[in-house]
Amino acid sequence: MKKFDWYIIKKFLSTFFFTISLILIIVIVFDISEKIDDFLRSNVSVDKIIFDYYLNFIPYFGNLFSPLFIFISVIYFTSKMAGNSEIIAILNSGMSFSRLLRPFIMTAFFLASLSFVLGNFIIPETNKERIDFENKYIKRKQKKRIKNIHMQIQRDQYVYMESYNRSKNIGYKFTLENFENNVLKSKLSANYIEYDTVNNNWKARDYFIRKYQEKNDEIIKGSVIDTVINLSPSDLAKNRNLVETMGMKKLNQYIKQEEIKGTAQIVYHKIEKHKRIANPFSTIILTVIAVAIGSKKIRGGAGIQLSLGLVMSFAYILFMQISTTFATNSNLLPIIAVWIPNLIFTVIAFVLVRFSMR
Repeated sequence: MKKFDWYIIKKFLSTFFFTISLILIIVIVFDISEKIDDFLRSNVSVDKIIFDYYLNFIPYFGNLFSPLFIFISVIYFTSKMAGNSEIIAILNSGMSFSRLLRPFIMTAFFLASLSFVLGNFIIPETNKERIDFENKYIKRKQKKRIKNIHMQIQRDQYVYMESYNRSKNIGYKFTLENFENNVLKSKLSANYIEYDTVNNNWKARDYFIRKYQEKNDEIIKGSVIDTVINLSPSDLAKNRNLVETMGMKKLNQYIKQEEIKGTAQIVYHKIEKHKRIANPFSTIILTVIAVAIGSKKIRGGAGIQLSLGLVMSFAYILFMQISTTFATNSNLLPIIAVWIPNLIFTVIAFVLVRFSMR
């Protein structure tokens, strides 16, 4: 690599780490002011706040928004170079715009790879401590009652509950259906089921069993019966952020298990999975756009270019939110929803680069 490449790489990395450090300090100050009452009420020690929460919060938040921090950083220092006529001098020396992009893309690829490793192997581990801290010390009140549970707990076996009380481990208006070759073979209905923590099983109360037969159905009634089903209270009380504590391998296994059960939150799990690949990739796309915007010397200077960069950052976030909403509320596939913003901004990057090469 030439001195020019190292010059850009150093500029890129130093500006990025300065920007992300500054923003993280501001975010932490605001987060402390928001949670100070919870810290005081929980009487949690300062060392736990620092080491169990904020040291794990920093990599999570930093990696989550790193593509946007990179985008703003590149626009800032590239527009400063353009304002000082450095970009013009470089291009007038015979260097093509595509050659100018090389050190930017190399650095973006390095940061994207770092983001991928952090997001899939390191941050899931740090998230365990962060989420445990939040659940223990910060006012995270969960709904005591979950309504309309309908899930497949294993092959050809389905469960339905009208509602489930987390604190009491009781499911109301319970139904268990067993199929064989897509034919309903038996159905257990109960007024409610209660989890027995001693024997680790469910007790169905005021139950009614119908076994479907060719001639006469067999009907069994009773007050209490023990059931053996592949379902635990933790399966019914799972939180969406549980997947944030899983590496990619464990996440893939978990998604397969939840698909079999037919969990309603499976869409959120798949979105999390695809984001871990799409977000690092967006680093490269946004870097190319940032260079194309910042490399032009325009009237108004870096301020105009930074403003345009902020607008495009908000546009990217907006596209991500809209596409994710379509995935969770309609039939849009999670992989398409997550990658739509990248595809749109790839087209924008291509147009801007073509324009810059004129």
